[in-house]
Amino acid sequence: MRVENGVITMKRVFLIVLDSVGVGEMPDAAAFGDQGSHTVYAASHYDGFYMPNMQKLGFFNLDGMKVDEKHAWAKEKVEQTGTICRLSEKSKGKDTTTGHWEIAGLISREAMPTFPNGFPKDLIDQFEKRTGRKVLCNKPYSGTEVIKDYGKEHIETGALIVYTSADSVFQIAAHESVVPVEQLYEYCEIARELCQGAYGVGRVIARPFEGEWPYSRTSRRHDYSLLPPKDTMLDKIKVAGMDVLAVGKINDIFAGKGVTEMIRTQDNADGIDKTIAYMKRDFHGLCFTNLVDFDMKYGHRNDIDGYGKALSYFDSRLPELLSLLKEEDVLMITADHGCDPSTPSTDHSREYIPWVITGAKIAAKNLGTKDGFGYIGGTILDMLGLEVSIEGDSIYKQIKKGE
Repeated sequence: MRVENGVITMKRVFLIVLDSVGVGEMPDAAAFGDQGSHTVYAASHYDGFYMPNMQKLGFFNLDGMKVDEKHAWAKEKVEQTGTICRLSEKSKGKDTTTGHWEIAGLISREAMPTFPNGFPKDLIDQFEKRTGRKVLCNKPYSGTEVIKDYGKEHIETGALIVYTSADSVFQIAAHESVVPVEQLYEYCEIARELCQGAYGVGRVIARPFEGEWPYSRTSRRHDYSLLPPKDTMLDKIKVAGMDVLAVGKINDIFAGKGVTEMIRTQDNADGIDKTIAYMKRDFHGLCFTNLVDFDMKYGHRNDIDGYGKALSYFDSRLPELLSLLKEEDVLMITADHGCDPSTPSTDHSREYIPWVITGAKIAAKNLGTKDGFGYIGGTILDMLGLEVSIEGDSIYKQIKKGE
């Protein structure tokens, strides 16, 4: 047992973000075009939807939680073993960057720029000059549809497919046989240099694809985020001499700031495997994982069954994670925004996120709904015995066993 200043502290915190697994529309969802969105409810329409392990932790007791009525198991009374809380977002946005930054204690009070009519000519001109390649598309587009519609021309001409979405992103798609991945990454670094100030999108994203028409996107995606303008939970942990282990696209989202070690992932299964590998390793601090398939493969593609299968698969792996928790460990499961696969939109949705917390020292409580994703970062700092000096409070004292 670790005690600092008379307070029991944790040695390791495992924070897993189920990317886009929102749990219902926020009060201002209509302003974002997302009225009625509920990602988990949409995914539960899959006939094989089954999450008994998350159910035991209390996931389905969250405020506003809904599950398709055909799933009788979800209505069964099960003794809750974890702490749960529904969180609303304070940041002006509904994307990966703002969501993760707020989790880590950095609120984005102004929305990052979006480009519903495509990027300005002067930006595209500069990009074409720096890369030596012309640009195709330059408008909001579905990532899977854009390569279907522009892929052949790209292969014939070598021009880069540049597109955006409702989010603050500058995305570059290229066939790996035309533009080698490393070269595509160089083009993204150029775009990141150019996309500053008024053009300062949250992320520049490399979107490599392969094969024959209609083509398929590869796992070699790479995100280039803006540098967080202030220190986050990650920096506080790193400065304290502890570990910050980033799994999946976490390192990209924070532009490496505050990360002590990082590892990329191929898909959700690989992300879980790599988190398990860290669980088997002795360290002191935070392991921060993003599982992106929910969002990238199923939410944006409006694949309800795929989304439901992915959630069920995560649940089937949860016992492995739980079995590796030691006495001084905590596991947190959350999200960063929604991406309802049942709506006409293929973009993210403005939703509440779940927060599920479990560990040997954690009580079983339902804390209702709280305002701000920063409670996650604040609580993690508190658990590690550090000052909560970010935009977020701690609930640690409320959820410790015996309190």
